[in-house]
Amino acid sequence: MNNSTELQTSLSDYGSVFTKNVLPVLYSVIFVVGLSLNGVAAWIFFRVPAESGLVVYLKNMVVADLFMLGTFPFRIMSELGLGSWYLPVIMCRYSAVLFYFSMPRFGVLCSLQLMQSSSFAWVLAFFTWSLLLLIVLPNVLLTNLPANEQNSRDCMKLKTPLGKLWHKASTFFFVSLFWLTLLVLAFCYTSIAHRLYKSYQRVRQDTSAVCRKSNRSIYSILAVFFICFVPYHVFRIPYTLCQMTEFGFSWYSHFVLFQLKEATLFLSALNVCLDPIIYFLMCRIFRESLLRKLSRKERRSRSQTTTAVQSVSSI
Repeated sequence: MNNSTELQTSLSDYGSVFTKNVLPVLYSVIFVVGLSLNGVAAWIFFRVPAESGLVVYLKNMVVADLFMLGTFPFRIMSELGLGSWYLPVIMCRYSAVLFYFSMPRFGVLCSLQLMQSSSFAWVLAFFTWSLLLLIVLPNVLLTNLPANEQNSRDCMKLKTPLGKLWHKASTFFFVSLFWLTLLVLAFCYTSIAHRLYKSYQRVRQDTSAVCRKSNRSIYSILAVFFICFVPYHVFRIPYTLCQMTEFGFSWYSHFVLFQLKEATLFLSALNVCLDPIIYFLMCRIFRESLLRKLSRKERRSRSQTTTAVQSVSSI
C-alpha cells in the first residue's frame, strides 16, 4: 500500500480506543439506567392529567428522551462492529437524525412550563415538534447517495451537494437557537428566583427553606443545561466546518475535533438520566405520585412477608 492510499484510508476513519471501546460501554450504561428512569417517568406522567403548562412540558420531555434512548442501540452496535456494514448507513440516515432531532427540545420546550393554559401549551408543543421535524427531515431525504462498505462510516459521503449545504445550515440554525435559548433561560430563571425571594420578603415569612427549595429546582435545570449541552455546542461549529473540504483542516485537527465532538455528544446523551431528577425536583405531582407508589409497593412487600411468616409459624 503506497503513502497516498494510506493517507486516504486514515482520512476516512477518526476512531480511537475512546470512541470505539469506551464510549459504547458508557452508552450501554446510560441506556439501561435512562430506560429504567424514563420508563417510570412515562408510567407516572401518562396517568396524570395535563392541567398545567409544566405537566405538558414534562410529558414532552419524557417523549423526547425516549426518542433519544431509541437511537442508542444503533450507536452501540455500530461502534462495537456488530451487524453488517450497512448499520452505520442506518445511523447516518435515520438514528443520528432522530438523536439530533431530540436534542434541541430541551430549551425550546422549556417555555411550556411558564404557561398557565395547558391547551395553549399543547398547541405550542405541536408547533415546536413540527418545526424541528421540517428542519431535520431533509437530512434524511438528502443522505441518499449509494452506500458501500468503504463510505458507510462517513455520513458526509452519503449526502448530496444540497444535503451537505442543508446539514451546515441546519447545524448553524440549531447552535444559534441553543445560545439564544440559553440566554433567555438564564434571564428568566434568575428573574423568577429573584421575584420569589422578594415576594416572600414582602409578606415577612421565613424565606430560608422556601427560597432554597425554589432555587434548587430553578438552578438544577440550568446546571443540567450547562453540563449536558454547552460543551457540545461549543465544539459543534468547528467540527461542522472541518467536515467541509473547502476549509482545508488537517487530519490531526479533524481527529481532535471528532474526539471532542463525540465526548461532548455523550454529555448531551447523559441528559436522559438527569431529566428524571429534574422531574422529581420540579413537579409536585410527579414527586407525590412516585413516593405514593413506592410507599404502596413497600406496604405490599411487608404484607407479603408477614403472610409468609404467619404461614411458616402455623405449620
